[in-house]
Amino acid sequence: MIVTEHLTKRFPGRHAPAVDDLPLEVRDGEILGLVGLNGAGKTTTIRMAAGVALPTSGSILVDGVDIVREKRAASHGIAWVPELFPFEPTARALPLLVYFGGFYGLNATDAARRGRELLARIGLADEEKGYLRDFSQGMRKRFSLASAMIVDPRNLLLDEILNGLDPAGIAFVRQWVLESRREKKAVLLSSHQLTELEALADRVAFVHQGRLLRTIDRAELARAGSPEYRIVIRNLDPAALTYLASVGTPRTEGTTVWLSRPTAESHEVTAELVRRGYQVVECRVETTSLEAYFLELIGVAR
Repeated sequence: MIVTEHLTKRFPGRHAPAVDDLPLEVRDGEILGLVGLNGAGKTTTIRMAAGVALPTSGSILVDGVDIVREKRAASHGIAWVPELFPFEPTARALPLLVYFGGFYGLNATDAARRGRELLARIGLADEEKGYLRDFSQGMRKRFSLASAMIVDPRNLLLDEILNGLDPAGIAFVRQWVLESRREKKAVLLSSHQLTELEALADRVAFVHQGRLLRTIDRAELARAGSPEYRIVIRNLDPAALTYLASVGTPRTEGTTVWLSRPTAESHEVTAELVRRGYQVVECRVETTSLEAYFLELIGVAR
């Protein structure tokens, strides 16, 4: 389990904090999705939880151990896969995994055996002597996974882990994350691929400008996927929007109105618009996605 309390990070020269009084809880046996725009503080939060960046204030507990005060003990309970490849390009695959194994207390023989198992599992069995500089982006991402799996930590910090992976790689990561949840591990998963988060996450935390906006569970996520009407009105005017605001929350794109949280059936809305003299070209019922839900949230927050 990973718990942050009043987590704050300020960088010199920046007026606003990158992370601002952020409370998060990643429970054992769950996948917590972390959603936010670029610059929202997701990577900074994950780097602090991994112990590679110090918070300005607040605390981070990994299975009850403070990552700042007892970094060595807490770090043994964490696997961190960063978005950007962090390894020395002149290193070779298997020797580097053996080195990582030694950090966690494995002897050279056990670390080499574990390293070969992992390279085979991620599809790099023929690359154990290969130099990382020669790896493609997808191969580098797979190697990052292997480095995180050299031991069996109870907490996974995955920052944009799906970027740069082909469909087979995405399928592998999806299966690995689900297996980790079944093993009662705590998984913090940051991703811009919101369709994957919708499929995987037990809860989703929405962050914006360093602050937590809201955390919702799967039941709330399902309710967030409420019907939304896409209405095209040829002679759209402010009076039409006033009516639509009385039966939902409209937003416009040219002559198209997206009506979220409707309180009337789509055919009733269409009939009333026509009665009022509006030329309704189309009225289609769609389901709100996680992306639309998030954009609505940050629209409120701005």
